Amino acid sequence: MAEIWHTLTSDEAIIQLRSDSHRGLSTSEAESRLQEIGLNAIQEADKTPWWSIFFSQFQDFMVLVLIGATVVSFLLGEVGDAITIVAIVVMNAILGFVQEYRAEKSVETLKALTAPEARVVRGGQVDMLPAEELVPGDIIELEAGDRIPADCRLIEVHGLQTDEAPLTGESQSVSKTTEPLSRPDIPVADRRNMVYMGTTVARGRAKALVVETGMHTEMGNIANLMREAVEDQTPLQRRLEHLGKILVYLSLLIVMVVVVTGLFRGEPLYQMFLTGVSLAVAAIPEGLPAIVTIALALGVQRMIKAHAIVRRLPAVETLGCTTVICTDKTGTLTKNQMTVTQIWVDNDFIDTTDESRTSPTLPKLYTAAALCNNASVDEKDPDNPDKAKGDPTEIALLWAANHGGIDLSEVASEYLRKGEIPFESERQRMAVLTVDRHNRYTVFVKGAPDVLLGFCRYLEIDGRLVLLDNEWRQRIRSINDDMAARALRVLGVAYRSTTGEEPQDHWERDLILLGLVGMMDPPRPEAVQAVKDAKRAGLRTVMITGDHPKTARAIGEAMGMVAGADEIITGPELDTLTDTDLAQRVENIRIYARVSPPHKLRVVRAWKAHGEVVAMTGDGVNDAPALKEADIGVAMGKTGTDVTKEASAMILTDDNFATIVRAIEEGRAIYDNIRKFIRYLLSCNVGEVLVMFLAAFLGLPLPLLPIQILFVNLVTDGLPAMALGVDPPSPGVMDRPPRDPNESIFARGLGTKIAFRGLLIGVSTLLVFIWSLQLWGMGLREARTMALATLIMSQLFHVFDARAEDRSFLEIGLFSNIWAVLAVLSSVMMLLAIIYVPSLRELFKTDPLGLLDWGIVVLASGFIQLLAAVRDVVLRPIRHFVHGSVQ
Repeated sequence: MAEIWHTLTSDEAIIQLRSDSHRGLSTSEAESRLQEIGLNAIQEADKTPWWSIFFSQFQDFMVLVLIGATVVSFLLGEVGDAITIVAIVVMNAILGFVQEYRAEKSVETLKALTAPEARVVRGGQVDMLPAEELVPGDIIELEAGDRIPADCRLIEVHGLQTDEAPLTGESQSVSKTTEPLSRPDIPVADRRNMVYMGTTVARGRAKALVVETGMHTEMGNIANLMREAVEDQTPLQRRLEHLGKILVYLSLLIVMVVVVTGLFRGEPLYQMFLTGVSLAVAAIPEGLPAIVTIALALGVQRMIKAHAIVRRLPAVETLGCTTVICTDKTGTLTKNQMTVTQIWVDNDFIDTTDESRTSPTLPKLYTAAALCNNASVDEKDPDNPDKAKGDPTEIALLWAANHGGIDLSEVASEYLRKGEIPFESERQRMAVLTVDRHNRYTVFVKGAPDVLLGFCRYLEIDGRLVLLDNEWRQRIRSINDDMAARALRVLGVAYRSTTGEEPQDHWERDLILLGLVGMMDPPRPEAVQAVKDAKRAGLRTVMITGDHPKTARAIGEAMGMVAGADEIITGPELDTLTDTDLAQRVENIRIYARVSPPHKLRVVRAWKAHGEVVAMTGDGVNDAPALKEADIGVAMGKTGTDVTKEASAMILTDDNFATIVRAIEEGRAIYDNIRKFIRYLLSCNVGEVLVMFLAAFLGLPLPLLPIQILFVNLVTDGLPAMALGVDPPSPGVMDRPPRDPNESIFARGLGTKIAFRGLLIGVSTLLVFIWSLQLWGMGLREARTMALATLIMSQLFHVFDARAEDRSFLEIGLFSNIWAVLAVLSSVMMLLAIIYVPSLRELFKTDPLGLLDWGIVVLASGFIQLLAAVRDVVLRPIRHFVHGSVQ
């Protein structure tokens, strides 16, 4: 029945729930209903034990591979490697545990929005009772400042206005009535005779009938939607998991070939077992998850400085491949504060941003708007929204008067209020009676222009009074309609002098109209630029709001988001579309207005069904399910609710839409860096496996011993790979379109580069080994040292080459990443240590190399670098031509 309460009269609703507007329910009846229906509370889903969440992290395929690598390392006696791998596994498990545990907590935060107590009429007596004991049929009383404890049908209102921003996203207070509405499918934001759990009373008072409690309320529906929302793996997680499986299968195949070949050649079983498992550890980049985590964590640190807090590390990379930003309007694209933007006074329009514009009547209009007002601002800091109290519309009038040169404190002391007719939705206006220090009485009135015009006799223009004939009235109505069509909330302001002895029902006679005041929640200037930047980067920005279509369109046009008439759709219109219809139209719709939480989920899912990577921004409770469903949910830090923050992957501490663009740039740079160290690591791994495979195939002795393979793995998978993770962003990273979410991590020639460089590293190392052993006449131990040095130096040269995607390492500058230089130098020192420190030399079975030996090592590894550079120079024009043709 929840969807039709607003269509019933208040008496019909009371009869249907067998209640009484004066006496409420009896205590016994209320207790009986509580037993039947349950507590008025947001229920938590069945909790998964923390230990179950933690141990589930060890079921991932790559984690199982790492655990296998740990066992292998222990078998080889490499306790240090084993401890390192265990640390990697535990660290990833803790990160996954924290993420899932936070998700379990997200629904719990909805409880903070429920009222702890309520004024309830039971058996004709008004009592303060715990709000969780409310049941349908209860009669409650509401006053300004109250948090509404359940979904209710209003049965009596006195100037009631509610703040429904947490639920609907609307920044304006909503005037309420008791009149029934005709349409069953009217959006929640338009149900003026209903109030909802979690919203608050901005002004006035009311009596209401509780119609829905607990999980049957709109807030309960949001809790259910949050549980249903699915958090998919990020593109990076999917790519790495797929990559890991491929590498494991290929590595096991090659290891099997090497081991079987060695056994056929008469190598000892134990030696070949150690070689096989060592090769497996070397071939599988077990350090890759850790380096990815470190790269993401460093990106998070940089983003904190840019006012973005990332709650889930993979979200950084997800931003980098985002293709669609679905954004709420209020507080995200706009300032979330009503602001007077245009005034019609003295038969002319004045833009309030133009401080040079003024008129004779404008100060009087500002004064009237400040006096016919129940809001307040701080005397010392009047522009601070955190210190302003009252209705947002009235606060906007005070701000406008203050900026217009009116001393609010002086006006308040000059005019003493003697009486008030409060604003009510039926009257659509407010009036106050004041007296100044000269004992002159004045009535000031503000309200809906079409209503106020009926009480006005004159219009003040340039200090003189003009009789409001039919022509003037029609002109003013036309001006009001034009302002409203531009999504402005329009108020008329009027006054007249009086004796002070007239009854209240005479105050509003023969008023003098001063002008019309237009206000709106304006776009953030930085958000306008951010939308342009996002468009340049190939991103589509979509507005999803609970606000009126006219308001949404006006903001969309100001933001440069919408052009055609077919690019805006409302929630009721969306209800007429099937999921298939929506999927076909979703790419052409830029604005969704008057939507509810299920609508937002449908839009996000429709984009995801197209294979797009969706970011959803928001601040209200109504945004939480969609934030959780999106590939990355972005919450506002200042205005966002705890529910929204818990459901999000990233929080903007400055509530600035422009920060998202900076985050996207950081995400793209991080993905580029991940590609760089994947290129580096896999090239090295291919070279290591290839040298062992070719040696076995050619019937040669093992070029590297198991312990030497593990040492190479330690040197190359350590500092150099980490240094690539902090490489600065490439120029023009935001001038290219988003990468295809389905793009392979080896796309754009990366797989070819890995194979080519790996081939060069493997072949050159094997050639040096053969040359040293058979032509130079070295012993097997010294030849292996030559092979080890060549392999490591070839890989360290590759650090600089891997940094350049479309340029040579000389173009990007050798010292543009000082950490890469330091990492290479550190690795060289480690290599020298195992060759020249006697104790380490015995451990790693190496021999000292002479100056000529080092010349050969450097020549072989440097020649590889030269070949790679020549290849890039030859292929770069071809890649650019192909890329340009595709675009």
